[in-house]
Amino acid sequence: MSGAVVAAGSRGRVRIADRVYAAIAARAAQEALAPAWAPHGRRGPLPKVTVLATRNAVRLTLRLELPFPADVAALATTARNAVTTEVTALTGTPVSDLNVTVDRLHPAGPRR
Repeated sequence: MSGAVVAAGSRGRVRIADRVYAAIAARAAQEALAPAWAPHGRRGPLPKVTVLATRNAVRLTLRLELPFPADVAALATTARNAVTTEVTALTGTPVSDLNVTVDRLHPAGPRR
């Protein structure tokens, strides 16, 4: 074995599975939204995430269920910021696009 250094482009590459991006994004959103769910006495449901990863970036669609009443736009922004930060920090892959859809609102009240 020689002591020669191999150039970065010649060493191969790392591919992160879409399910890894999805798991990171879902957990980041759930944790970021936890304070909004606290008055409901439960943790919010795990968001559904759709991933389209390319070589240089990742595009995500985040489908949320939120507590109501609440500032829906602010919660969507909170989730978006948390997901973007966490995915980039943990994978090194920038998030080029992140769409947020609110699928359901859960009214305050006793659990059924």
